[in-house]
Amino acid sequence: MASPYTGAQPPSPAAHQPPQAQQQNHSLAFRVMRLSRPSLQPDQATALRFDPRDVFLPEDALTGPDPSAAADFLQHLLHSADSPATTVPGDFTFRDRFLLRDPADALALPGLLVLPQSFGAIYLGETFCSYISINNSSSFEARDVAIKAEIQTERQRILLLDTSKAPVESIRSGGRYDFIVEHDVKELGAHTLVCTALYNDGDGERKYLPQFFKFTVSNPLSVRTKVRTIKDTTYLEACIENHTKSNLYMDQVDFEPAQQWAATRLEADEHPSMVKSIIGDLCKQPILIRAGGGIYNYLYQLRPSSGESGQTKAEGSSIIGKFQITWRTNLGEPGRLQTQNIHSTPTASKDVDLRAVKIPPVIFLERPFMVNLCLTNQSDKTVGPFEVFVAPSVHGEEKSVLVNGLQKLVLPLVEAFESINFDLSMVATQVSVQKISGITLYAVQEKKLYEPLSDIEIFVDAE
Repeated sequence: MASPYTGAQPPSPAAHQPPQAQQQNHSLAFRVMRLSRPSLQPDQATALRFDPRDVFLPEDALTGPDPSAAADFLQHLLHSADSPATTVPGDFTFRDRFLLRDPADALALPGLLVLPQSFGAIYLGETFCSYISINNSSSFEARDVAIKAEIQTERQRILLLDTSKAPVESIRSGGRYDFIVEHDVKELGAHTLVCTALYNDGDGERKYLPQFFKFTVSNPLSVRTKVRTIKDTTYLEACIENHTKSNLYMDQVDFEPAQQWAATRLEADEHPSMVKSIIGDLCKQPILIRAGGGIYNYLYQLRPSSGESGQTKAEGSSIIGKFQITWRTNLGEPGRLQTQNIHSTPTASKDVDLRAVKIPPVIFLERPFMVNLCLTNQSDKTVGPFEVFVAPSVHGEEKSVLVNGLQKLVLPLVEAFESINFDLSMVATQVSVQKISGITLYAVQEKKLYEPLSDIEIFVDAE
C-alpha cells in the first residue's frame, strides 16, 4: 500500500543537473512514494465503545430518573405488538461502558489501519520498495519517453529500471506512467534514488529530465559478542539490541560456525508444563525484542569439529563463524542481516600438549596409584625425546603427593600429530583433599622446559 505523500523531496535539482537541464522547462515530473505497510493506531477513547442502542434511544434515556423506561422503549421498537416479547439483556446505563466485553478490547484498537505520514526510517537488511509516478502537467503530449531509475550509494550505482530499449510510447496531457521498484538495502549511510527521463515534448525537442531523491539508511540492530575459552571449550555470547522504533520478532538467529568448529546453542531448561512436539517445533513462537533498546542474549558452546585433522586444529584461523539473522516487524515486514566474521581471542599455540586422562576414583594413604597421562604432538614434525618429572615446590613446602619410584620418566619420540599415553606412579602422604602439582615436561634435545600441568585435586582416604 502506498502512503499518500511524496517521498524524499529532491534537494535543489539545480545542484545535480547539467546546465542545459537547469534552463529547460519540463512537461514531465517525477513523484516518488514509498510503499510501506500501514500500522495499527491505538486509541484510548475506544474504551467508550459505541452501543447500537444509542441509535434508537432518546438522548436522555440513560440519564433519566427511570433507566428501565429505556428498556421498554427499545422493546417496542424491536418487536411488534403481536410478536412474543423477549427481554433485551444488558444494563441500560453508562456504567458498563468501561467493561471489557472481549479480551481484544484491552488493546484499545479502533480497527482502522493508519498509513505513515512521513517518509519514515529505512534500515539495513530491509527491502526498499517505492512507487514512482511520472506525470505530464503540460498541455502537450510527451512521446518516446525513456525512463531510468537507479540507486546510488557511496560505493556503487544499481540499476532498478531502464526502458531505453522499449520506451513509453506517449504520456498524454494530464496523464501519468506508474511503476514500482525494489531494492534490498545492503549498505549504511546516504542513498540517492536517481530518476531520469528522456522524451520528446510538444515541439518535438528531445529533453532530458533528472530528479534526485535522497534518504539515509540506518542500522536496525547491533550484535555485541564475547568469546571466552575454558580449557578445550569455547563459549560465544551474543547480545542483540533493537535500535528501531518498532518491535522486532526474530524468526531466525543462526550461528554458522567456521569449518573447524561445531556449535551448540545453550538454552535455559523449559518449564515442565511446556510439552514438546513436532508441531510445536514447526510453529515455534518468534523471539520478541522490544523497540527502542530491547535486548536478547544468545549463548553458544563451540568445540573443534571431529572431522578436522590435527594440523587444521593447530593452525586454524581465528575466525569462529558469523550470524544469520532474520526478523519481522509488527505487521510482518521482513528484514535480514548477516554479521561479519567473529574472531576468537588469539592464544599462543603449543607444539606439544600434556594432560591428565584418568585418575583412580579411590586413593588410599601411602598406597601407590597410577595417573594416566597423554602427550600430544601438535606440530608437523617429530619431537622428543622427553622427560617427565614432578618439580619441587616454589616456596620450599613439602608436597603431599610424590612420585613413587624413578623420579624421571623418559618418553620416546612422538610423530607429527600423534599422541602417546603413559602412566606415572605416585603416592599420597596425607589424607583429605590434596593436590597433584608440578608435573613438568622437558624436551631433552631442545633443552626446553614446558609449563607444569595444572594442579589436580584428589581425595585421599585413610582406609
